Amino acid sequence: MSEPTAPPEPTAPLEPAAAQPESTRTGPGRLLVAVYGLFALSASARAGVQIATKFNHAPVAYLLSAFAGAVYILATVTLTVGSPTARRIAVLSCSIELAGVLAVGTWSLTDPASFPDATVWSSYGSGYGFVPLVLPVLGLLWLRRWARRPITERTTVTSAEVTADRKTQHT
Repeated sequence: MSEPTAPPEPTAPLEPAAAQPESTRTGPGRLLVAVYGLFALSASARAGVQIATKFNHAPVAYLLSAFAGAVYILATVTLTVGSPTARRIAVLSCSIELAGVLAVGTWSLTDPASFPDATVWSSYGSGYGFVPLVLPVLGLLWLRRWARRPITERTTVTSAEVTADRKTQHT
């Protein structure tokens, strides 16, 4: 028979999960999500109206505006959800957005005839105070900052993780 073991020594309780930030939508992330939401709504609505009423006038510009709206929607949703998978998708979304702003901005300046009407990304977002150019950079910086936090600061601790952690402390 094996020797009886002493009960485990009491350990300091882990911080409650509610005290930890749950996602990227905390702190400055709230403002980021709000601005992305505003751009998602405005770019999508504008593109929808333009495509429905005057598509033949500037099809490239209107389709690019619709694409920008879809990217903003994706960024808004993934930044709001804040799970590890959502954050990876948000990084991809912000990267596509930045590439789109740079590509469309350059294209609209070098070939203005292709853009009889502006898109949200035309001239690097100058019609929107260059927010479309700055927003993906801020989004990527926020996601990078979030990823560099210690795990205990960026994730919620589940009961299974607490149990596993306590078992490893006593072995």
